[in-house]
Amino acid sequence: MQIYSRQTLALALMLSIGCVASERSEAVEIYRYVDSKGRVHLTDRPPHNGYQLVQKAGKGLRAPRINFRDKDANRKRFAGKIAEVARQYRVPEELIHAVITIESAYDPNAVSRAGAVGLMQLMPATAKRYGVANRRDPSANLTGGIRYLKDLLLRFDSNLELALAGYNAGEKAVEKFGNRIPPFAETQSYVRKVLELYSQQFAEPSDPALADT
Repeated sequence: MQIYSRQTLALALMLSIGCVASERSEAVEIYRYVDSKGRVHLTDRPPHNGYQLVQKAGKGLRAPRINFRDKDANRKRFAGKIAEVARQYRVPEELIHAVITIESAYDPNAVSRAGAVGLMQLMPATAKRYGVANRRDPSANLTGGIRYLKDLLLRFDSNLELALAGYNAGEKAVEKFGNRIPPFAETQSYVRKVLELYSQQFAEPSDPALADT
């Protein structure tokens, strides 16, 4: 099984935003390398000839800035649990925070019109699938939601666009449309907003210091 570092996921985010957003400038070349431990690395500056060109993406995206310091007390309240489960399932903590911000704004009692509940807005079927008996239990809700997000990242080969689209519309909807973001305005907006929030937490996504060791 291939392992994706935080550096790789962060750069994959740049590729994803380049596909979702409409404002682009000059292209940047993205290179891929799999090391001896099976870890996948992406970069726009290959340090040796083992890297292969895999894609070109746009730069110069203009996402609205959001001040994460102004989040309410619930963000701090749940930060420890989020970090714990993120480490357990190897999902970027920053990605989880971005998802929760859009899903529920850290309200553990949030309920959507469709019937999704809690911090990560679990639907009844998803909660049952991951053994979440009480969707209003923040700890159980976080664990179930993060496990689901990890499964989506694995299912769609760490493609953030598709994983997030699956989280919003369901993985079957993504597959129905040929492994593309479904043509639903809500889902397309959701993917864009989460990626924008996530991107703001990486000042230098190509910095090797961001990678897992």
